[in-house]
Amino acid sequence: QVQLGESGGGLVQAGGSLRLSCATTGPGFGVSFSWYVMGWFRQAPGKEREFVSSMVRTDDSTYYANSVKGRFTIFRDKAKNSALLEMNNLKPEDTAVYYCAATLRSGAGTFGSHYDYWGQGTQVTIFS
Repeated sequence: QVQLGESGGGLVQAGGSLRLSCATTGPGFGVSFSWYVMGWFRQAPGKEREFVSSMVRTDDSTYYANSVKGRFTIFRDKAKNSALLEMNNLKPEDTAVYYCAATLRSGAGTFGSHYDYWGQGTQVTIFS
């Protein structure tokens, strides 16, 4: 059973930064972490879950929602089998529970339905 665990959330003033981490454990990750499409999604209170960023498995190409482009960066720490999301210049509208997700399916991974595995989420709160 593949498991994902997010960490790094917190309470930050607008303009600040956070780095979220998604640790992966379970069958397959020890050898084939690079083959997984990794994604980050978020859900704010009263809103639907939305795509934030993803990294594909072939060439580590990255995709971002327009709302975070230029401020967020997704990357892998292959030594730790982790996917990270560096978030800079945070805004109050970035407040949400952030979830990481993984799948072996090919594709850009910009839709939640694309993913097979999900973490429990980590809360990010930005105050002005």
